[in-house]
Amino acid sequence: MKNNAKIFVPLVILLIISLTYVGLYGQPSNETTTGPPSNLVVSTTTSLYDTGLLDTIGEFYLTKFNVRLNFIAAGTGQALEAARRGDADAVLVHAPSTENQFLSEGVVGARKIIAYNFFVIVGPADDPAGIKALSATEAFKKIADEGSIWVSRGDNSGTNIKEKSLWKKAGIDPSGYPWYVESGTGMGQTLTITNELGGYTLADTGTYLKFKTDGIIDLEILVATDKDLLNTYSVMAVNPNKNPNVKFNLAIKFIEWLISEEGQKMIGDFGKEKYGVSLFNPAVDLLKTNSDPSIADMIRNYAFLQGNECPVEWRLGQEQLYR
Repeated sequence: MKNNAKIFVPLVILLIISLTYVGLYGQPSNETTTGPPSNLVVSTTTSLYDTGLLDTIGEFYLTKFNVRLNFIAAGTGQALEAARRGDADAVLVHAPSTENQFLSEGVVGARKIIAYNFFVIVGPADDPAGIKALSATEAFKKIADEGSIWVSRGDNSGTNIKEKSLWKKAGIDPSGYPWYVESGTGMGQTLTITNELGGYTLADTGTYLKFKTDGIIDLEILVATDKDLLNTYSVMAVNPNKNPNVKFNLAIKFIEWLISEEGQKMIGDFGKEKYGVSLFNPAVDLLKTNSDPSIADMIRNYAFLQGNECPVEWRLGQEQLYR
């Protein structure tokens, strides 16, 4: 009995020390878990998916966190409708006005702006409408005046929403004209159709560069870096109060990783080796430090909602994302 007591006391002491360590410092830092991977469904815009960025993120995330990211690629409108139905746990989109609508309805929350680039107006190298170096609205007016073929995605995607806003700013309703073609497809297919028709379209920089470098299209960038062509990407979690079955905690962990130094570096490095430039520019540190005031102000003016990337009432209690 005395021998058993001698063994028992050190074991108790060791257990107390171990529990104290975990309480103070958390679990060991090995982030990769064992067993079958968890699954997180992310509905996303096709412009992110078509570039291959999400494949790169997905492979890394599975290896490090044992979480499989199942991406559903669609236009921004369709991606957010998937969130409304509870068919996704998180969304990656690029249409601030539509994001605002779904945030205000309580469908999604905890919004973070993670990246930006610029839309570009692309067309044939010989530029029959003569739009090269014009502003975006001047280019739209010239294309309409010349009756040059314009291919619209026509799918209520972020790109399509941006296009509609530019037509409106130009004071033109193009619907019904024979030169205005709606593809009803994603960005990659729309670029391919535009190339075949010898027309013009609006594209995100990332997808355009991938298709151009891969030799799929011959289109050239004719209008770029106009402030009206700014393109921002946001991530949001689906609100568990609306859809109790979503994997909210996993979604928040994914958002935390995307805005981390590691996640932002992966976004910023993607495409550099193959294309010579980043397809997507990290936005988190830029907005936090104001390192490039002109770009930061452009993002704030275009993509902030009520003066903030996510008003307090839509943060779903995730204040750690905004420190």
